[in-house]
Amino acid sequence: MKRNYFVRACWDADAKVYYAESDIDGLHIEAGTIDEFEAAMLDLAPELILSNHYNASELADTPLKDLVPAILWQRPAAASA
Repeated sequence: MKRNYFVRACWDADAKVYYAESDIDGLHIEAGTIDEFEAAMLDLAPELILSNHYNASELADTPLKDLVPAILWQRPAAASA
């Protein structure tokens, strides 16, 4: 039961921050640089996936190797800031 999730960094020119578009429930990131965004995403996303996308019986009955999510991370093509 491998699950794939996506995270895309989008630039908000008015607020001058990158923000997340994602299918990971609860993932809300705003960061001034793409490196800060990526660090926050790598720190938060796996835990949010386990907390918000699996129930207790799935966690108990699923082999550990199948719990590791695939996070499809898309950096912006060019620096927006």
